[in-house]
Amino acid sequence: MSEARRTDAGRLRLGLIDGDGIGPEVVGSARAVVDEALAAAGADPVEWLPLSIGHRALDEFGTPLPRQTLDALAELDGWILGPHDNASYPAEHRVAPGGAIRKHFGLYANIRPARAFPGVRAAAPDIDLVIVRENSEGFYADRNMFAGSGEFRPTEDIAMSVGVVTRRACELIAHEALRLASTRRKRVTIVHKANVLPMTMGLFRDVCYEVARQYPGVQVDDEHVDATAAHLVRAPGDFDVLVTENLFGDILSDLAAELSGSLGLAASLNCSGDRAMAQAVHGAAPTLAGRNRANPAALQLSSAMLLQWLGIRHATPTLTQAAERIERAVATTLEAGIATADLGGLASTSEFTEQVSARVHRR
Repeated sequence: MSEARRTDAGRLRLGLIDGDGIGPEVVGSARAVVDEALAAAGADPVEWLPLSIGHRALDEFGTPLPRQTLDALAELDGWILGPHDNASYPAEHRVAPGGAIRKHFGLYANIRPARAFPGVRAAAPDIDLVIVRENSEGFYADRNMFAGSGEFRPTEDIAMSVGVVTRRACELIAHEALRLASTRRKRVTIVHKANVLPMTMGLFRDVCYEVARQYPGVQVDDEHVDATAAHLVRAPGDFDVLVTENLFGDILSDLAAELSGSLGLAASLNCSGDRAMAQAVHGAAPTLAGRNRANPAALQLSSAMLLQWLGIRHATPTLTQAAERIERAVATTLEAGIATADLGGLASTSEFTEQVSARVHRR
């Protein structure tokens, strides 16, 4: 790690980016829980650096993703990103800040777990899987070109989109999925659509199989994305780790989240070999903003993933212990029947946060 990213005392420096809508509420909740968990695990406290994106940044800097924010992020160990509401930005600023940050820092892997929690009514009580989504190219036009977008409109009546698949990106995401599966139930499913996209999706599938030869202890198979969607609904317990391209991963992870109980529980981590960003899967929910009703669990769990990533990468057991405390505290809070309205509960954002913060101190 670059020494520039640490304080003189060696403490972690983490960015805190509120975003839009419910962002300030769920980001504040995540910070509170991380602080408590680090203290409970005996880890050094974090130095937090608040940064702006979204409407606040538009008001202050005239852009939803200021250069000042990107420059500051480059000097940090990692960061927590709140949701953004780019659909409400002026037309010239519609590019999603989250996607732009991922592209700028090369965060090629998006790790999205989905599991059912005791105490939460889930459509699929046996679901426990992780979707490993390639994050830098594929069919997402906003991040698959060196400059500009991969969407074109040559005439008023014609729109075109370019999907990009490279061997290098396929190799990187395959290694990520196979390493993760090695720590779980040792099974990877490659999700593709090579029957109708034989060059792009065929390359993705074939490179994943090539990389898999380096992991003989992991069982690997493949499925078409439409079949996978049906399989997820019918028998989600069959899956362990799924690896797929950008757009497919986005769609399937939302499906898996709903099967596990709610999008409000859907955590994710965006990472490369040397940087990581915690970001919940859900959006900014502007109609709930300021009402103390948002579910903060997804960003709390995303923050735990960030601590876990930092703890493993820098061989710091207290960080991984803090991550485990957060995961356990969220699970036991839900099991106790304490939940926000999206899960059928009566707890407010702040009440749920207080319960999780108290439980991170329990063994």
